[in-house]
Amino acid sequence: GQTGKLMYVMHNSEYPLSCFALFESGPCLIADANFDILMVKLKGFFQNAKANKIESRGTRYQYCDFLVKVGTVTMGPSARGISVEVEYCPCVIANDCWNLLMEFMQSFMGNHTPGIPSVFGTKHDSIYSPADTMVQYMDLFNKIRKQQQVPVAGIR
Repeated sequence: GQTGKLMYVMHNSEYPLSCFALFESGPCLIADANFDILMVKLKGFFQNAKANKIESRGTRYQYCDFLVKVGTVTMGPSARGISVEVEYCPCVIANDCWNLLMEFMQSFMGNHTPGIPSVFGTKHDSIYSPADTMVQYMDLFNKIRKQQQVPVAGIR
């Protein structure tokens, strides 16, 4: 009788032994890679939505202290967008290096440089974690999913 909440199970090649479970408007659970197997055993409580599989695959570059990952976001068999992840490796407090990250991104993204991610607003002076990266990927994937739901009509 209760309405279900969505939980997204995500993986990141930078953390191959971890599995991330993000709840809609809630926390991010970090578990070991066997979490997927546990979810299969709990299929009576959770409904799997394989049709919604979305992923970003690409190349990882390192330039001095910066790590840049450029990926193609695919949903099913077709490409839906591009993801760009930039990390300044020496800094663990995201707000402390945001201006430096912006300047670096503007050097190759120009006016397509994004604004400050919403995850930074809640972190303030705390340590940035892999879960924060996964939340940002989830935000990107949700934006791409919403774009797919908009019907296109009258294009010639």
